[in-house]
Amino acid sequence: MANKYAEAGVDTAAGDLAVELMKSAVSATHGPSVVGGFGGFAGLFDVSLLKGFDRPLLATSTDGVGTKVAIAQALDKHDTIGQDLVGMVVDDIIVVGAKPIFMTDYIACGRVVPSRIADIVRGIAEACAATGTALVGGETAEHPGLLGPDDYDVAGAAVGVVEASALLGPERVQHGDVVIAMESSGLHSNGFSLVRHILASSGVKYTDSNADLGVVGEALLVPTRLYTSPLVALLEELPGAVHSLSHITGGGIAANLARVLPVGSWVQLDRSTWSPPAVFRVLSSLGDMRLDEAEGTWNLGIGMIAVVASHEADAVAASLRAHGIENWVAGHVSTDPLPAGDFEQGAKGVNGGAVSLVGSYRA
Repeated sequence: MANKYAEAGVDTAAGDLAVELMKSAVSATHGPSVVGGFGGFAGLFDVSLLKGFDRPLLATSTDGVGTKVAIAQALDKHDTIGQDLVGMVVDDIIVVGAKPIFMTDYIACGRVVPSRIADIVRGIAEACAATGTALVGGETAEHPGLLGPDDYDVAGAAVGVVEASALLGPERVQHGDVVIAMESSGLHSNGFSLVRHILASSGVKYTDSNADLGVVGEALLVPTRLYTSPLVALLEELPGAVHSLSHITGGGIAANLARVLPVGSWVQLDRSTWSPPAVFRVLSSLGDMRLDEAEGTWNLGIGMIAVVASHEADAVAASLRAHGIENWVAGHVSTDPLPAGDFEQGAKGVNGGAVSLVGSYRA
């Protein structure tokens, strides 16, 4: 039967080898709360820690990395996609103030190449370790005939916990709060369909060199910055200072910030407070578009935003820098009458605040 399965395109031996290659990296994320070790049908996590909460709320998130995987496949470079996955999933959990506790992953591929799968999972495991998240389980599924031999996609889900009284969100935001922008590492994992369209239309290959970027594909694969650990530390150091957080992912800057502001409030983000990195400028130039035309697609240099109490803004900024996150004040929250302007108001089903970007980007 095993031979017949192999004839159908599924190589169970390759799958077993991939598991062996990833085993040590995954096991390194396991602390004493992981029960049963590696390889079970289900991952087990001891949640006795919840006994210390008055009212624990579980937070969960699931995501993938989109068409960025096409660039990894084109360059045959698979050791960064895992960090992208963790960033997309776990950094959504910290947005509500929750500390991530465990994660699972799923890889669908046309053909199991053990070293490739191990590279992907090793990246996931290393990023999980960096964010204090146990990688308790996963699945690699071979789908011959549905996916090409070198095609794959990745997805993941994570769970975190937050004390109900410490939950972050729009209801905490007040007039006069300071909006602190946190530097991204580049494109992160959003807007790659536009990236690929621009490159294809302009005849630029991933292996081409660019004066500002170096090898184009490698610049595009710079992994998503991980904000979870610095933000967990910040929330512990300065309880109550942060009122809401916004992860700048699909939909761009204004729409994602609007989701974590209360109805009736507004923010004008000042473009002159930062200079979008070279990758955005090069792509905009190749696509014959202005930078402001990409604000609803790319993060343009802002990966996370914190809305904080005005009297704590300096301390928040210092904490973030101490933990390796460059940041700057990009605006302030107001509940005064909404001024004239092109505002985004709420997004993704959330009837939130209003946000616009004003001024010109710094050169």
